[in-house]
Amino acid sequence: MRVTADDVRALFASDDPSARLVLHEGAFRVLGERELDAPDYAGALEVIRRDDLRDQFGEREPSAAEYERIAAGLDVGISNQGG
Repeated sequence: MRVTADDVRALFASDDPSARLVLHEGAFRVLGERELDAPDYAGALEVIRRDDLRDQFGEREPSAAEYERIAAGLDVGISNQGG
């Protein structure tokens, strides 16, 4: 499973300040802190927090190329963790 630009775009667009992109059971999901604490998502791997992503760009939306670059970088990070 690979992080896509659409996964990163969904995280950036989230209205929930506690949102995170997580890998859970082979799928990437954008979850808030409450959802992530639910037993259904036990063992989910946090990939990146919305706030960390937004810190890189402020309120400016990343370009399509930037979304692709971020997704590729996140894939490398997950691969390095053995995810």
